[in-house]
Amino acid sequence: MTNLYRLADQKARRRIVSFDRRELSRLLNLYSLRVASGEWRDYAIDFRPGMAIFSIFRHTAEQPLFAIAKVPGAGGYMVYNGPRKLAHGDNLEDVLRVFDRKLKLLLG
Repeated sequence: MTNLYRLADQKARRRIVSFDRRELSRLLNLYSLRVASGEWRDYAIDFRPGMAIFSIFRHTAEQPLFAIAKVPGAGGYMVYNGPRKLAHGDNLEDVLRVFDRKLKLLLG
């Protein structure tokens, strides 16, 4: 049997989410401030179906310290530290306020 797929359905499922220029500028400004203070050293941007992720690393070979996710339709923006959600909101500025207070990485 041959399976038929509608191309329109495939394109809808693979909708790529990305950060716009304003969002990326804000993320890179925050990143550069923390690099200058010696806290962060590397970043990565991933584009997955329905989600864009800006990951922040202390060392390239390690797991990300923080991940800032953009998920339209499922809550907007989220900040994670590993599996733990630190902030969630509809506005990027709101979730980035979590970095205004001094976050400390606890190893345990």
